[in-house]
Amino acid sequence: MSKTLVVAALQLPTLGMNATRLEFYLKKAHERKADVMLLGEYVLNHFFKEFATMAPNMVKAQSAKHIELLKNLSIKYNIIFVAPIVVTKKEGYYKTIVKITPKHTRYYEQQILLPYAHWNEKRFFANKVAPLKDAMTFSIKGFKVMVMAGFELHFDPFWEQVTRKKVDLVLLPTASTFGSHNRWREIIKTKAFLHGCFVLRANRLGEYSDDEVKWKFYGDTMLVSPEGEVEMMLEDKESMLVEVIDRSEVTEHRKAWGFERELKERKVL
Repeated sequence: MSKTLVVAALQLPTLGMNATRLEFYLKKAHERKADVMLLGEYVLNHFFKEFATMAPNMVKAQSAKHIELLKNLSIKYNIIFVAPIVVTKKEGYYKTIVKITPKHTRYYEQQILLPYAHWNEKRFFANKVAPLKDAMTFSIKGFKVMVMAGFELHFDPFWEQVTRKKVDLVLLPTASTFGSHNRWREIIKTKAFLHGCFVLRANRLGEYSDDEVKWKFYGDTMLVSPEGEVEMMLEDKESMLVEVIDRSEVTEHRKAWGFERELKERKVL
């Protein structure tokens, strides 16, 4: 008997302190029996470059309000949330991803952050630079799920974990911009195929402008199959993706291509 999972991803700009839209979409997702809901980066919080005009207490209050809201909605609709959230501590801001179930709350602290002059999360956030640890994984309805922060997609050690842990579904929240549509699509499709897993990517919407650059977050939220095919993709408007995935697709792909089998024969796995 095949195992199926109903996955959902919300494509939104920053919610601010307004939660009305979130519950609207949750009702729709619940009607379609969604098991897990993914949100993009900087949806529960403002874009990090906007923090300069915000008091730390305001950022902390925004995060606390949304965590409490997601806990209540998780219980009400019996759904698992995975969402990036900024945590405020005395050392500064930490970029994390929270997993919220009706019974538990768990945080994953992003390990590799963007280090570039125009987008320097590494310098802005207090996340430690340290030897890599395993990413957050959990099981639901027979699926092994891994949470991967958007920038971490680019680093092979995280994908080696996907293979080693036999991950069936990667949840990938992003805040991609600057017309990088095609690069992200091709990387995600290639990684899904090479590692024999589904990839659900939620990318935010909205704009941010500084003195020199206009940042346009373009959506492209998508579900990619183990065959590297885009099964569903949203465009550049506020919307929600809800799809059923079947674990037999993962099993059949791995059996047909035998990538893991070849590695096991060579004592790599």
